[in-house]
Amino acid sequence: MCLDIDDTLIDFTGSARKALHRLIGRDDMWAAWQRVTDEHHARAVAGEYDYDTMRRARTKAFLADLGALVDDEAVAVLEDRRLAQMRGAWRLFPDTVPCLDWLRAAGLKIGAVTNASGPHQRARLADLGLGRFFDAVLSPAAIGAAKPDPQIFHAACEHLGAPPEETLHIGDRLDLDAHAARDAGLHGVWLDRPAPGGLGAGNRADDPDPDVGVPVLDSLADLPALLVSEYRTPAVTSGSAVPDPRS
Repeated sequence: MCLDIDDTLIDFTGSARKALHRLIGRDDMWAAWQRVTDEHHARAVAGEYDYDTMRRARTKAFLADLGALVDDEAVAVLEDRRLAQMRGAWRLFPDTVPCLDWLRAAGLKIGAVTNASGPHQRARLADLGLGRFFDAVLSPAAIGAAKPDPQIFHAACEHLGAPPEETLHIGDRLDLDAHAARDAGLHGVWLDRPAPGGLGAGNRADDPDPDVGVPVLDSLADLPALLVSEYRTPAVTSGSAVPDPRS
């Protein structure tokens, strides 16, 4: 079993957007921040610079687009402040721990497949009490490839000791998670969470019932029922706390 981390297990977008709001004093620049982040993250994944350098270069470019020309020293202070505020706002989705408990009780090995920094993600999982659930955390720096490259999914399967055709991956991105996993020979599932109050992941398609070629869930609470009914997952051990499937 493989899972994405940000906006799948952890409300990363909600915390990041709140931290950006505090940094610049406005909440109408999130789309611009995401565009600059995507550009610089792609360069980090390609090996142009490390994660910490990426963060500061991204923030400097974003502020420059707003007309604020800030030197490197000031950018480092601002970015470190933003990151600290974001860490203080990290929250698990309510369905995260019950689902991971179920997966563990079912005897499944669990891997995290992320495009973010491996050390930062391991620290995030540990801070939020999730580290105990994972047998492996796969990231681009360690593997030499990022989602949607099949290599990172195949590496996850190798770490878990399971062939791709017997492994399922779920994440909040239709392209980088569900479709990429499916194209790599795994079973891909799209976690299409609604965005509460305008914050959070917010990846829902305009069509309320899109034909995307993979199973679509709007909560991890529905994952156990999907695994049992569609993938013949072994039953959980007797007495384990299992989230009730939703009607």
